[in-house]
Amino acid sequence: MQNDDETAIRNLVDTWMAASKAGDTATVLSLMTDDVVFMVPGREPFGREAFAAASDAMKNVRIEGNADIRELKVLGDWAYTRNYLEMTITPDGGAPMKRSGWTLTILRKEDGRWRLARDANLVG
Repeated sequence: MQNDDETAIRNLVDTWMAASKAGDTATVLSLMTDDVVFMVPGREPFGREAFAAASDAMKNVRIEGNADIRELKVLGDWAYTRNYLEMTITPDGGAPMKRSGWTLTILRKEDGRWRLARDANLVG
């Protein structure tokens, strides 16, 4: 049985995926902490501003996907999820590219709301 925190975190993931599909960068940014750090293969870790710039550069790209939460643990005001992502990325006028892989996400509760604080994304 899920508790309120687990439900809120699952809702955050669903909102993130829906906002990404809609190209709603403002909503995605509202789901992360100010000091968020993203880690992806082949690149130095980056924060909120670099994420926003990359999102703006992908305005004409359609992203559809599914996040399957395989593990979720709440530890006070911190939590983590281990997810398996499946995504289809379609550039404007281009062929769809399928990507899948694992993410490990650390979340922090701030002002009663869960937000993404750290994310290691191994989707390839």
